[in-house]
Amino acid sequence: MEVRDIDEGKLQAEELKTQWTNWIIKGLRYVHTGYGLVVFTVLFFIFLPFLCIPMIFPRAHALIGILNRWWARALFAFVGLPVKIHYRFTPERGKQYIFCPNHFSYLDVPTVGLNTCNTIFVGKIEMQRVPLFGWMYSKLHITVDRNRLRSRYESLVRAAKAIDEGKSLTIFPEGGIVSKGMPRLAPFKDGAFRLAIEKQIPIVPVTIPFNWIILPDDTFLLTWGRVVAVFHEPIPTEGLRMDQIDELKERVHEVIRNELNEWNYGNRPPVTG
Repeated sequence: MEVRDIDEGKLQAEELKTQWTNWIIKGLRYVHTGYGLVVFTVLFFIFLPFLCIPMIFPRAHALIGILNRWWARALFAFVGLPVKIHYRFTPERGKQYIFCPNHFSYLDVPTVGLNTCNTIFVGKIEMQRVPLFGWMYSKLHITVDRNRLRSRYESLVRAAKAIDEGKSLTIFPEGGIVSKGMPRLAPFKDGAFRLAIEKQIPIVPVTIPFNWIILPDDTFLLTWGRVVAVFHEPIPTEGLRMDQIDELKERVHEVIRNELNEWNYGNRPPVTG
């Protein structure tokens, strides 16, 4: 037998081994994802009776944020995803903020739900399509159909009213999951920044660097990894005018963009699989 035949045989064996390894890993990811969906569903029904309280008694809106945190903590704990939250500032008790995170994965919603500030979300109307959960989401949070001008206007009116009621907001300024693969920030929509200037409340940029790896938008299969979120120092809006919206958007965009570059290029993501 020639040496070349032996080398080709070894190469084929290695390729087969790699193929089997990939199949096993993918199979485990399917199991992990299925288990995660079961955990999500069970926790939803456990928390649902408590979530009905702020639906019936709107003044108990602070309970929404508290339940969001408990739900998110339980979800990540039972699914086996460690979490590290970095705060670059100390949130002031009773102060309102608009939190603006990058958005590359459906895992971003429970991640921001870990926020120690009680907030309500402004999210896409597609959330309402999820059976029962969508109904609950639409009752406690603000949904918007970005394809309809009237819906966008109504969501801004509701968001402004929520601020007047003393609530803080979480708004994904990209308008949804736009970027695929390695995080690349899409241009920001005006809504969050228009509200912040109109109501003169600070914007908090939030960077979520690794969720796009842990739960990719294209495959929707979980990969084990550490969930990381960075809550940056608030950017004040006192004294800003509406003609400075673009300037404010760029400041927030730059903060998140630079942080993403630091995590994804300056360091190796703490993710395997």
